Amino acid sequence: MAVVALTLALAGMATAFRAQAVESGQAAPAIELPGSKGPVSLAPLQGKLVYLDFWASWCGPCRQSFPWMNDMQARYGERGLQVVAVNLDAKRADGEKFLAQVPASFPVGFDPTGETARRYALKGMPSSVLIGPDGRVVRVHEGFRPEQRQALEAAIVAALPPVR
Repeated sequence: MAVVALTLALAGMATAFRAQAVESGQAAPAIELPGSKGPVSLAPLQGKLVYLDFWASWCGPCRQSFPWMNDMQARYGERGLQVVAVNLDAKRADGEKFLAQVPASFPVGFDPTGETARRYALKGMPSSVLIGPDGRVVRVHEGFRPEQRQALEAAIVAALPPVR
């Protein structure tokens, strides 16, 4: 039932906010959420490349994306990448149960009200937003399939500062 409710809520948000969806070049909406290891916010990450991922425990592709995001954080963290995930489950316990099975090596915030999803006008799960060091959206992506990993990684690498 919760899955149906969240799916309907996301569909409604996409319809209600279609004209306001974040796009490349726009300032990324602020995030201030409780997290698994303290508050999660974009503000202190100014100057870093942020891969912001929205997910839910019931989302199959989300389960596939976490090992990849852990790998991206490990590979590119020293070059300035910071992966941040936002869980949209109505019950935080559902997100925490998922994380016990599929750990995250990056900050995870919890947004049971879906307010952050509304500000980003999400259309599906998972959704990711690549945010440049200047706080502006570089790229928005919906879904996660194994065959997309290479293109997503290439977008990250292209947005990182060159290796010296």
